[in-house]
Amino acid sequence: MSEFLYLYRGGDSSGTPEQMQKHMQKWVDWLKDLGTKGHLKDQGNPLEPTGKVVKGRKAISDGPFAEAKDMIGGYTLVEAKDIAQAADLSAGCPIFDTGGFVEVRPIMKM
Repeated sequence: MSEFLYLYRGGDSSGTPEQMQKHMQKWVDWLKDLGTKGHLKDQGNPLEPTGKVVKGRKAISDGPFAEAKDMIGGYTLVEAKDIAQAADLSAGCPIFDTGGFVEVRPIMKM
């Protein structure tokens, strides 16, 4: 098994409190299912929308991205036999319900 990082990008987080609670429950259920099947290494956390971009030793700017659709909203670490399986496992991610997407990245073994 190899490790893969899911980066959650974009998605519309607006809605009524009831809609948001229902959507959050989908996340809980999906992550629980990944764990039950032995694929969840670390459920990760959501990220704040603010941050800094550091380029070189002195160039620091507000960030992280110019376009909101590229904002990384959070991450999860999973285990899968290969990147194809990792991508297939991401298909159930609730971010797709809100127009977002999942970037699947293999973790390089050093």
